[in-house]
Amino acid sequence: MAKPQKKLFLLDAMALIYRAHFAFSKAPRITTRGLNTSAVFGFMNALLEVLNKEKPTHIGVAFDSARKTFRHEQFPMYKATRQSQPEDISVAIPYVKKVIEAMNIPMLIMDGYEADDIIGTLAKRASLAGFEVFMMTPDKDYGQLVEDHIYIYKPAFMGKSAEKLGVSEILERWQIQDISQVTDMLGLMGDSVDNIPGIPGVGEKTAQKLIAEFGSVENLIANANQLKGKLKENVVQFGQQGLLSKQLATIHIDVPVPFDEDALILSEPDKPRLSALLDELEFRQMRRRLLGEDYDGPVPQTAPTQKSTGQMDLFSAPAASTQSKSVAEPTGADDLPFIFDESSATGATAPEPAKPKSRRAKADVAVVVPEASGASATPVPDSPAFLNFEMEEVEWENKPTGPRRTIYSVVHDYRLVDTAELRASLAHYLSLQEAICFDSETTAIDPVEADLVGLAFAYRKGEAFYVPVPPDRQEAQAIVDVFKPVLENPGITKIGQNLKYDLLMLKKYGVEVQGKLFDTMIAHYLIEPEQRHNMDDMARKYLNYEPVSIESLIGRKGPKQATMREVDIEKVVEYAGEDADITLQLRDTFLPQLETNKVTKLFEQVEMPLVQVLADMELEGITVDTNALADLSATLETDMRQVQQEIFQLAGGEFNIGSPKQLGEILFDRLKLDKNAKKTKTGQYATGEEILSKLEEEHEIARKILDFRELIKLKNTYVDALPLLISQRDGRIHTSFNQAVAATGRLSSTNPNLQNIPIRTPRGQEIRKAFVPRSEEYLIMSADYSQIELRIMASFSGDETMLEAFNQGIDIHTSTASKVFRVPLTEVTPDMRRKAKTINFGIIYGISAFGLSQRLKIPRKEAAQIIEDYFVEFPAVKAYMDKSIGQARNCGYAETILGRRRYLRDINSRNMTDRMFAERNAINAPIQGSAADMLKIAMIRIHDYIRENRLKSRMILTVHDEVVFDAHRDELDMLRENVNSIMQTAIPLAVKMETGIGVGKNWLEAH
Repeated sequence: MAKPQKKLFLLDAMALIYRAHFAFSKAPRITTRGLNTSAVFGFMNALLEVLNKEKPTHIGVAFDSARKTFRHEQFPMYKATRQSQPEDISVAIPYVKKVIEAMNIPMLIMDGYEADDIIGTLAKRASLAGFEVFMMTPDKDYGQLVEDHIYIYKPAFMGKSAEKLGVSEILERWQIQDISQVTDMLGLMGDSVDNIPGIPGVGEKTAQKLIAEFGSVENLIANANQLKGKLKENVVQFGQQGLLSKQLATIHIDVPVPFDEDALILSEPDKPRLSALLDELEFRQMRRRLLGEDYDGPVPQTAPTQKSTGQMDLFSAPAASTQSKSVAEPTGADDLPFIFDESSATGATAPEPAKPKSRRAKADVAVVVPEASGASATPVPDSPAFLNFEMEEVEWENKPTGPRRTIYSVVHDYRLVDTAELRASLAHYLSLQEAICFDSETTAIDPVEADLVGLAFAYRKGEAFYVPVPPDRQEAQAIVDVFKPVLENPGITKIGQNLKYDLLMLKKYGVEVQGKLFDTMIAHYLIEPEQRHNMDDMARKYLNYEPVSIESLIGRKGPKQATMREVDIEKVVEYAGEDADITLQLRDTFLPQLETNKVTKLFEQVEMPLVQVLADMELEGITVDTNALADLSATLETDMRQVQQEIFQLAGGEFNIGSPKQLGEILFDRLKLDKNAKKTKTGQYATGEEILSKLEEEHEIARKILDFRELIKLKNTYVDALPLLISQRDGRIHTSFNQAVAATGRLSSTNPNLQNIPIRTPRGQEIRKAFVPRSEEYLIMSADYSQIELRIMASFSGDETMLEAFNQGIDIHTSTASKVFRVPLTEVTPDMRRKAKTINFGIIYGISAFGLSQRLKIPRKEAAQIIEDYFVEFPAVKAYMDKSIGQARNCGYAETILGRRRYLRDINSRNMTDRMFAERNAINAPIQGSAADMLKIAMIRIHDYIRENRLKSRMILTVHDEVVFDAHRDELDMLRENVNSIMQTAIPLAVKMETGIGVGKNWLEAH
């Protein structure tokens, strides 16, 4: 019987950590404690991919030594130009090492050597011992190690599947004849990341030609006289530098480490330790993947100082722990311990809390009924007569250390209110309160389609009341009517989590909730804009409390998932009561924090009134002409076929346009559009939008392919999808407006996402034609701010040229072009205006010379000159930008005109890439956020105006800086005049605000 294949995976930890960090850089994973776990999460995903798909028998993870290596002795400037390690990576490294320890995987570290040297040495020795060896890394330098039985394993990344690179793939990638020539290529090219100099003027293409002709760096130098011109001069002058670079790029395979295959055997993880760590990192899904749904093993209160498994390291010594800082001294070449080097992590601290995005879904629930709480029956004057009891005082403060509280460990009393007498008693006591918390349980997540299942109320910590509502609409209405006076009482503050949902539900039952609102989701959004805002996460962070899971009640998502109405009433009482109780606790926590962050006024006067506005808009919905969509779908189908035939004619034959592989072969092999076309990691040519846009001027086929892709997107994503979103209740589309998603303060929408409807192409604009008024008595009216962000920039900077242009009605782009290109206004050409427009909008986002050159398709030097000239002519704008960055560096956040904050965790980062991204946000966030504030205030005032004057017209949509109305024909003139006035004066500034207002039989005509 054949022995099973021995399969060893050696992971380059730092390469995988860096890759994961930057993959999440634009949307980092932040825990409720403010810890950036992106790098840890990405590393674990890569590790689990290997364990699950590749089934290695042996595994090890190598780290670079924190101390200088032999390469620094050869070349003191080795890696000297590297940017400082991002702080979030410094924080992540100890966690990655803890993960590896908990997984019982050996860590491979040795002073004076880098991870690639350790991996190279072990790979060669393992191969001789009969292993198939896979070096897991995205680093191209490992190509020099590949041979029979040794491969590079590039894990899946950004939608690309994993790759296994053997000898043939490496030779093809470098266009060389022998694996040994990889180091020659690296020596000639150099490496800017590691500050390996190479030979000046030699890039990859030149290096390939030189190696093809001369075979090696040494032979090239010996025959430099055969070269010509500047290349000859550089090889002669910098030949020894090329040799040094080759040596620096060579991975050493003689590191003094023995190969002990038993120490590398894949072992079972330390489940209790891993469970505790995954809880700390808030990797709940990953915890289920690794430990299973039902794992509830013991969690160690303190981490052990040594591995408890008894597993030996590669040198027969007990594996070192992350807790142990003492390391045994080496006693000989064959007895050198692999150590855990903590020096790279010393002084690392968790970053300041960042900011979020969600909420405990209304259709969710979960809880197993606990034993009786043990509450006594001593009367309490402010409780309903049927709930008179005296509870033991419960401590709810956030205690980050110690076990997390649950419904089973905290004294509470959640009561069922299911008779007329009990409902009347509860309504009476609710009416006596200054503030009450309420929550609705429903049959679905979509409030327009859902029915009410019950209402939960709370007004004192530790107690709550649940009122079930039957499916019969008449009976349900009668029960809701009992609480209508309380809910409509303007003197009682209403507290809730994602209150818009509850307001929408109650509107369907004839209840208009009045009084001050306190939405814990929105409050937390202002306190921590980029963290998660769902109730469960906030309860964990601020109350050290783990709420009941919805899935424990209704099951996982899918066709077999139950609804709340099907769950045992006792379980619903506990779940719903907990919802209301915990939300009440969170409100008490957030109230002082709003004051501390100076956003109470923004919360009370803008965000809370807006909740009512958005609820009304969502309930109104908008009519969609399905016939128009069907006609457009047919037209798009015809257009697609026509463009497809045109592509085939230009390509010289039919092929699958949707296949990147076939498309790349047509463009670059058959038509030879780009001689320098690069292939992706999968060996295919890149054919993304950016690549095709660059080829437009070279060949018509590139434009046709972009057109074809646009047609497919329009048809599948919008035209054919919109009819599926029409409500069965009223035949209208009810988009959901998201108030707590964008950190800038802007609103977003889902189902459908109105912000993403394409309007730059004629076919894309046709989609808006399908949005129509509700009847012949109405028209669509659109009101749109004109250049709102540029006007705010003018006001904030106080730039006289910009203010004069806006206040005197001069076209801002023409004015800018006149200044930058130093010509009179009358001599500004369309091309000058186009360039000025690009820089006007780009400057708000901190555009670079490279970015401007890409957009204008001009040389970078010319773009840099345009930016320089702009700042000469608009010095106040430059001063504003510098001031914004300086203020953000001092306080750690940027702020809008109303005090909305955007926290910039990396504004003082040593890493240039992270710091520059934060600096761009420091400039843009106050402008974009102030534009959002202005639109919100305008919407609130317009909503109030419509209600106070009892107009038939309704505000139904908002997209970017635009508001859309179902406008009654008799009210058009009055509505237009007042909307224009309200929008222009929403926030008084030094600049004149302007709006464009249009009217039509559909959204396209109006806009």
